[in-house]
Parts: sequence; C-alpha cells; structure tokens
Amino acid sequence: MSLLAPHLSDMLLPLWLSIKLASITTLCLLLFATPMAYWLAKPSSSNLITRIKIMLMGVIAMPLVLPPTVLGFYLLLLLSPNFALGKWLVAHDIGALAFTFEGLVLGSIIYSLPFYVQPVYAQFLRIPKSVSDMALLLEPSKLRRFTAVALPQAKTGIILGSLISFAHTIGEFGVVLMIGGSIAGETKVISIAIYEQVEALNYEMAHTMSLLLVLLGIVLVGLIASINRQVNEGTFTKITRSKSKSKK
Repeated sequence: MSLLAPHLSDMLLPLWLSIKLASITTLCLLLFATPMAYWLAKPSSSNLITRIKIMLMGVIAMPLVLPPTVLGFYLLLLLSPNFALGKWLVAHDIGALAFTFEGLVLGSIIYSLPFYVQPVYAQFLRIPKSVSDMALLLEPSKLRRFTAVALPQAKTGIILGSLISFAHTIGEFGVVLMIGGSIAGETKVISIAIYEQVEALNYEMAHTMSLLLVLLGIVLVGLIASINRQVNEGTFTKITRSKSKSKK
C-alpha cells in the first residue's frame, strides 16, 4: 500500500491541477469573453467600429493557427521579469507570472479564447432581430438587455463554449510547458506528467494517466455532441415554423 501511495499521488495531483486550471480558465472566459462575444455580434453603424471588430476577431483566432510552442514562447517573454508586462509586475511588487500557476491561467485564457468566443458569438448572431428590437423598445438599460434578453437566448452557445474550452484546457501541452515548465503541485499538469513518464520509459503509468484523459474526453465529447444536436434541432424547428407560416 505504501508503495502505491507515491504513484497514486504522482497521477492524481497533476490531474487535479489540470481540472483546477481548466475550471478557472473557463470561469474567467465566462466572465469577460461573453460580453466581448456579445459586443462583437452586435451590428455597428460605424465603419470604423466594424473594422475594429474584424481585426479583433482575427487576433482572437490567432491561437487556432499558431503552433502552441510559438504562442507559449512569446507569452513566456511577455511574462518574464526582463520584458514588458513581467517587468511592470515586478516593479509593482506583484511578481513575474512565468513558471507560476497564475501564469498558466493567463496563458490558458489566451489559448482557449477562440474556442469559447466562436460558439458564443455564433449563438448571439442567432438571436432573432425581432427579439432584439423588442428588447430595445421595452428596456432602456443596455446592461438589462444583455443580462435579461441576450444571455438567456445565447445559453446553449455559452454552455457549448464552456465545455469546449474546458476540454481544450485539459489537453494543453505546448503552451503550459513553455510558460510553466514542470513544477510539481504548481505547474505540472497531467499532459506534462504523461510526457515525463514516457521520457522515463514508465509506460504503465503513462498509459494509466492517458486512459483517465481518454475517459474524461469521451464524457466531454458526448456532452458537446448532445448540445450540438439540440442547437441543430432548434434551428431546424425554427426553419420549419417559418416555412409553414409563409405558406399560410
């Protein structure tokens, strides 16, 4: 039993750290990326604002095309005490974020941002114009229109984006390795732990940890597929109703 305890700790601690990282990252995205997606989805009367939104969407999508190690490298430079943000943090007695859990959270938010914003943005675009116009007439407060009308309408996209972001963060490797390294209990998430077990030729432990991720992935993919089906069924129902009304 005493021989199994260290191995169990080596396996469960990185898993817990990955779940903690994914949960905090998803919560942060819920809080600040949801209003961002709403603003991006709103039609703009100004051409300048429209161009700014297009540019911002391009910046948000960058993690989809950049290799994780490239993104991680530049984030490492940004957060290190000799460069830009890291230097400012050290000067204000906050401390550099490189090789800390907080740094992992920041890197994960940036890396997972497009995986959350895109489904939420798409769901905000699906809100019928009649609903938006009615809300504009009945509710003068922009905040109330967002919380009472837009958020309930985009609930499915928000749940879908949260699940995708959570699953994506759980499987991160390149970004977390570059920013956080492998500090036990601090930055060594399960993907890093699996890599180290393979390097040590400890394939049995690597297989066990990989199997845990596979099982978790199956659950998350099942939930994502279920929500996607609900979205597609809802869209099909709306199209059918609109066609039947037009025939009448």
